[in-house]
Amino acid sequence: MDHRRRGTDMGRAPLRVGLLGYGIAGRVFHAPLVAATPGLRLDAVVTRDPERRAQVTAEHPDARVLDDADQLWQAADTLDLVVVATPNRQHVPMARAAIAAGLPVVVDKPLAPTAAEGRALVAEAAAAGVPLTSFQNRRWDGDFLTVRRLVEAGELGRVARFESRFERWRPAIKPGWRESAAPGEAGGALFDLGAHLVDQAVQLFGPVQRVYAEVDRRRPGAEVDDDAFVALTHAGGVRSHLWMSAVTAQLGPRFRVLGDRAAYTTYGLDPQEAALRDGGRPGTPGWVEVDPDRYGRLGADGELRAVPTEAGRYQDFYAQLAATLRDGAPLPVDPADSVGVVELIELAHQAAAQGVTLPVPPLS
Repeated sequence: MDHRRRGTDMGRAPLRVGLLGYGIAGRVFHAPLVAATPGLRLDAVVTRDPERRAQVTAEHPDARVLDDADQLWQAADTLDLVVVATPNRQHVPMARAAIAAGLPVVVDKPLAPTAAEGRALVAEAAAAGVPLTSFQNRRWDGDFLTVRRLVEAGELGRVARFESRFERWRPAIKPGWRESAAPGEAGGALFDLGAHLVDQAVQLFGPVQRVYAEVDRRRPGAEVDDDAFVALTHAGGVRSHLWMSAVTAQLGPRFRVLGDRAAYTTYGLDPQEAALRDGGRPGTPGWVEVDPDRYGRLGADGELRAVPTEAGRYQDFYAQLAATLRDGAPLPVDPADSVGVVELIELAHQAAAQGVTLPVPPLS
């Protein structure tokens, strides 16, 4: 099946998107980004929750609101793309249903609760000829884009260590599936936040040879890890040190990158998530511009200069996906990359449980 919409009329018609789930992922990220992308139209949203149904109607009045996924699959011929923004346990079954319906599919991270399920899903999509991608949106964080530019331009010289933190101060446990120890939920800080940090490290510095990790439950009554450290040794020699935590009362630098010529340090999270939560949309004036007093610092031995932070571009994920479906351009995220992230997270859990550094098995 050719999923590229061609022809004069069809080429200009918006690609119709069905969204599964309207929690944080669906409402804050996917729905507004789809709505803001030229050539895409949010056509249907699946949610049973009365409050969320009302939110869909208020925020996206032209979208149909459906009670369950079966209604979406019954209307598959009216759609061009499905986005899975459900709890993690539903990622694989919902993606498989989309593939069976012949619909290209975006799966929020993590792609799957286990690497084995992820590999099987990627194989199933390939066999069916259905495009499958994963929403690794933080590849388009402005501070990450800035780090990537500095590294690729050689501003730091040869990088020795990459430090990356995604830390929060949430000492009280908030009820929900992310705090559940059920294996299918893929809960905990390492899966939730590590899926971003590991992906960014691999994007910057390539394949990993060894993994060390410390994974803890610090809050009384916690069922899943809420404080973790992961050390990755890349094949090129760079060491990535990654922290993810819900119990950090004073936050460290978001990025600290150490090279033999200079270092770069920056604080604070990319502002796109906060802007989207507040109702902001890409393309509006001043969208996620970073104030100069929040610019990162580049230099060595006290001789530092501020480096303007690039504007974040989450919308590029969906713009590139639209180009994939229309013109056969590369997917914005290769799903095999996301499987690799889950493999490294699984290995980190094993390394922490055994108190050892583990080698990354060669690709089969």
